[in-house]
Formats: sequence, C-alpha cells, structure tokens
Amino acid sequence: MNETATRRRGRGTGGGAARRAERSAVRIEAARFIERNIPNFELLSEEALEIIEANAEILLEEVGVAFPDNPGALDRWRAAGATVEGDRVRIPKGLARQLCRTAPARFTQHARNPERSVEIGGRSLVCAPVYGPPFVRDRVSGRRYATIEDFRTFVKLGYMSKWVHHSGGTLCEPTDIAVNKRHFDMLLAHMTLSDKPFMGGVTEPSRAADSVEMCKILFGDNFVDENAVLTSLINVNSPLTFDATMMGALEVYAAANQACIVSPFVVGGAMAPVTIAGTLTQVLAEVMTGVAYAQLVRPGAPVIGGAFVTSIDMNSGAPTFGTPEASQITYGAGQLMRRLGVPFRSAGSFNGAKLPDAQAGYESANSLQMGLLSGVNFMLHACGWLEGGLVASFEKFVMDADQLGALHHLAGGVDMSETGQAMDALREVGPGGHFLGCAHTQANFKQAFWRSQLLDYKPYETWAEEGGRDTASLAEARVEKLLSEYQPPDLDAGIAGRLEDYVARRKSEMSDAFS
Repeated sequence: MNETATRRRGRGTGGGAARRAERSAVRIEAARFIERNIPNFELLSEEALEIIEANAEILLEEVGVAFPDNPGALDRWRAAGATVEGDRVRIPKGLARQLCRTAPARFTQHARNPERSVEIGGRSLVCAPVYGPPFVRDRVSGRRYATIEDFRTFVKLGYMSKWVHHSGGTLCEPTDIAVNKRHFDMLLAHMTLSDKPFMGGVTEPSRAADSVEMCKILFGDNFVDENAVLTSLINVNSPLTFDATMMGALEVYAAANQACIVSPFVVGGAMAPVTIAGTLTQVLAEVMTGVAYAQLVRPGAPVIGGAFVTSIDMNSGAPTFGTPEASQITYGAGQLMRRLGVPFRSAGSFNGAKLPDAQAGYESANSLQMGLLSGVNFMLHACGWLEGGLVASFEKFVMDADQLGALHHLAGGVDMSETGQAMDALREVGPGGHFLGCAHTQANFKQAFWRSQLLDYKPYETWAEEGGRDTASLAEARVEKLLSEYQPPDLDAGIAGRLEDYVARRKSEMSDAFS
C-alpha cells in the first residue's frame, strides 16, 4: 500500500473515528467560577451612600435590633459595648462597622475535589442552585411535594451542569423524610453524588453541628478546623429581628470558622419600606449586625452580606420578581457591601411564573443580568427557581444553567490582545470578502462565541421536522440526557462508609418529627 493510501486510511479509520468518538464521549465539564473583567454598575452617588450609611448607624443606635430567646447573644453584645434592654440591642455608632473589619473580604470555600473549590469575594461570582422549595415540577408529573429522590436528581443535574459552580444546599425540601432527619440525607447526597462545594443545615443549631461533623469525616478534622468547607444561609427575620434558631446555627458555624450568608429577607412594602433608600438602610443595618455578631463569636470568621430582594403586588399581596425596584436595591446593596468589606450575596433566576414560560424567562433574565452587573459574589437560586421560590423545576434548572454560560462570556469582557484585535483577519479578507474561511476564523471559531446547549437555532424546516419543540420540551430532553450520562465522582470507600455510619447512628438517636 502506498504512502498516500496509508494516509487516507489513517484519516478514515483513525483520525476521523477518534474525532467522532471524542464528540460522542460523555464529558463532565465544570467551569471555574467567574472572575469579572467588566465594571460593576454603580447606581448610587457618594453622597447617597454616605446618607444611607449614616442612617443605618442611627437606626442601630436609636431603634436597635432584637435578639429574642438568646441570652448568650445579649451577653456578647453587652460585653462589646452595646446597650441591652430586654431582648433589644442598641448598638453605638461605629461599633458594628468596627467589628465587621475582622471579616475577610475574600475567602476560599474548598470542595472535596480541589479543582471545584471556589473563591468568594473580590471580583468573583459563584453560582449555586435554587434553595428551599417544598414543591417540585416536571413536565410529566406536574407540581407535587418534593422527595429525597427529587433532591438527589437536582444534585446530579448540578454536578453535570458545566456553568454551575456550587452544589447548593436545600435544593428542595424532601417531605418524605422527617424534618429533624432530612438534613442528614441532603448532606449525604451533596457529599457523595457531587464533588462541588455545598451548604450546611441551618434549621436548628444541632443540625449545623451535624453538618460540621460530617464535613470532618469527608475532609478530615484538621482541614475543617483551618479551612472553610461550608457556606450556610442565615436569614434575618426582617425587620431587625435575629431569631435564636438562625443565630444558633450562625454561632455553630462561626465558632467552627465556617462561612455564613447573613441575608435580610426583604419584601418591600411588607418587611421593609416601600422606598429604595429606606430599604437599603434597613438591609445595611441588618447585615452589619449579623456580620458583627459572627465576629463576636469568632473574629475572622468568613461572612457573606446578603440581600434577598422582592416587592409585593399591592393588589394581590403576592411577591414580584425581576422588577426595576429589585434591581435598584441590588445595585445599591452591592455598593454598600463593597464599602463594608464583605462578599455580597444576591440575585438568582427569580420569577413568579407558574411554568417555565415567557414570564419566567423575562424575569429570570432581568435578575441574572442584574446580579452580574451589581457585583454579586455568591448567587444563590441561580437555576431552577419557579413560582416565587415555592417550586424547584427540573426543566427550569437546565434552562437557567444554560444561561449561566452567557454570564461567563459577558463577564469576560472584551479581548484586546493581538488575537482579539483581529487585524490579520481584516487584512486577509479586505473589501467585499467574507470571514468564514480566513485563517483567523479557522483558528478561533471554536471558542469565539458562547454556544447554547439547549436553545434551538435550526432552520424552521428542521425544527418542524423534529416536532416543533418549544423550550420547555427541549429542556425536558436535556434533563433526560444529563441524567442518562451521570457518573458519580470517585469517593474513598472508607470515607463513604463512615459517613453512612454517622448518619445511621445519629438518626437512631432521635424519633421522627415532622414539624
């Protein structure tokens, strides 16, 4: 056989076959967390920021905050110099901000796979899935109460989704497991079905302690003592109330040097004023109090300042999402958190739609883009949110996860390198030509544009021949594809066994409780 024939045969049976195999092989890709190369949108002037900061200090000093049923917290505040009357804590001007200075501006949350660890703070953006819905929805079964199997499915989807950096926390509430025991099963799913970072339990202080202990099994005692391996959501009972359950969980995590998100639960017109500046004043006062309290428990404990923002429809009383007011509050809160010196949590795929439809798409797009431009560092609810947070949707999860890829590309900014300037392409093509075949295009087309793994850009005839599927149908197929290709990450059998033994022992020590 001559050399030419040999080369042809090699291309036909080796090179081409290898390329086809590469294209069809299952690849579990995980993008690194976003590092912004674009500016943050600065909505508020220096004067406006100073007014809000001054008003927040006045609010803490004159009105104060409540720490009900938590004598230990009252003792800490009293020792720090605050005035305590009953459960009301009045914080002198400057004290909360001074205490906040020991909180890190940026920290690493470690994953069991070091390649999946994330940096939270600075110019970074970490995207985590939906959190907390009691219901799930899919196109086959409709809306129903969530189960632990649904929870595990969401963990798998998050692991298989390239643009999702974090496994999240309570992806849905598995109502088929007792309230006092479900945190074990949720943590076990995060630890075994994914190797991305995850969140701990917060619904009772002992569940936070269980989260820390399970992490010590997974990572090792010394590693957990010295590093943040958990991020956990501590909601403020707005307005200006820090309940003992949430604060008890914060105390556990801060003492263990694990990260907490101190997040006011803002519903404008109900749990905060109807005005932007008034709401921002309350948000800042609550965040400063929570961050400062974590530093009273342990100076240097990592804390993220949060702002969950929505308003209400004044006709129905229902929460609204993706609105201009929510964007204005989020932009302003981002500026305030950066001045405070702590990472910022806000935004997500927020919407009030009942289905993954046009309303869901519009409202989620508004919120996701706003999150990127406002400087959010930790975006909880980045994918899967539906019906005002009551529902976690499988189809919406993959729709949102796909759009997070667009955020990655937008955050990359404009390439002004020699390749980015493309002068060689402009010289090669010249007047009246086209760029499809030029050397610059051939060298760069694979990575030049963000490409959706979900949306349909085919010609009408092809789309019609394939059944005329809408986006929800495409998402349903995407869910099935990801789950069919799911492969669990490796985990040492000894560690897996110790985790299962811990869960079994702790569950045996308590009776089921469903409230």
